[in-house]
Amino acid sequence: MVRKIVSIVVVALIALVGGAYMLPQLLHIERSTVIARPAASVFPHVNSLRKCNEWSPWADYDPNVKMSYSGAEEGPGAKMSWTGNDKVGTGSQEITQSVLNRKVASDLRFGSQAPAKAALTLTTTDAGTKVVWSLDIDLGNNPIARYVGTTLDAKVGADYERGLAKLKALVEKTAAGEAPAQPASEPATSPKAATS
Repeated sequence: MVRKIVSIVVVALIALVGGAYMLPQLLHIERSTVIARPAASVFPHVNSLRKCNEWSPWADYDPNVKMSYSGAEEGPGAKMSWTGNDKVGTGSQEITQSVLNRKVASDLRFGSQAPAKAALTLTTTDAGTKVVWSLDIDLGNNPIARYVGTTLDAKVGADYERGLAKLKALVEKTAAGEAPAQPASEPATSPKAATS
């Protein structure tokens, strides 16, 4: 009887592990909003990690989180590290690419895991600026990570939606005196917003 139970448990474990490798290794999460302001009004709020905290969806999870900043003030090389409760954890974010009024890309690190790739992409539309916030994660060969990955789109996606709503409210309020966005010509890149 014991041998039969052990056999059932072993088969179940093999099935669970095998099932994990049927799940995607690469995970892409994406949410978007349209802000009724030009990209030039949005860009400063996404190109500075200090300013990102003004609309971060995670700011309310731990009022006592410890933040530190290093490197550049904005754009590539700007780095932020944090240590907080179990809701925000410990990690760091570094801007790796910045294209003026177009895109800001970052590496996110959590412990010893490989960095996740985050990006905020701005596109001018008739209604203003479309902001797409995306995250790409390589879940590796860890079967537990593969299963956890099936829940991340809903969880992280909800946080992204809250953050984009806060960004939209912040930009539209602080830039209320500006004219609606107009189709822009090819933007130049500055030293603080250069293509990597």
